Amino acid sequence: MLFSKLYNSYHRVRSKYMRTVFRLCHAPTMHTCGSGAHLYSPFRLEGAENISLGKNCVIQANSWLYCQPEVEDDGCLEIGEGCVLGYNNHITAVRKVVFEEYVLTANNIFVSDNLHAYEDIETPILQQPIKLKAPVVIGRGSWLGENVCVIGASIGKNCVIGANSVVTQDIPDYSIAVGSPAVVIKQYEHTTRSWVPCAQE
Repeated sequence: MLFSKLYNSYHRVRSKYMRTVFRLCHAPTMHTCGSGAHLYSPFRLEGAENISLGKNCVIQANSWLYCQPEVEDDGCLEIGEGCVLGYNNHITAVRKVVFEEYVLTANNIFVSDNLHAYEDIETPILQQPIKLKAPVVIGRGSWLGENVCVIGASIGKNCVIGANSVVTQDIPDYSIAVGSPAVVIKQYEHTTRSWVPCAQE
């Protein structure tokens, strides 16, 4: 009982200290950082001047945010107000990756608007350039399950993406999608106020 109280007190003090360090040392380097936003240590920030965190968004530890535009001043990575991102989230942008408000992610998420070129078979892929696939927008209020990958595709608002899914095509609003590649299996029907299974080809 005593140990539990001491641990909880320590955790609160440490959390407050880490938030203060983040606000003083890291937030000023970013494009914008809203009040109450926090990125838990350890974390990795590359291209912080192109990264924006909305008010009260929280990103758990071991996450990596990367934004290095193809063209100077032509790239952004935005995490919207009230978003909660899990542990080990890796988000990379060369043009545009946006999480709208109140997006929730589980752990081990990868979101990217780019990929390695591979067309030149005489050159190792490691030595080929990064290229834009397509801008990415994760819609307001959506939920990405464990181990989801989103590569050059956008997800509508209030969507659910099942664990281990790989999203390579756009997902419409109010959809549940699963699989690799992810396919929509249910959509919300407003007239009946219910989730309706989609016909599978």
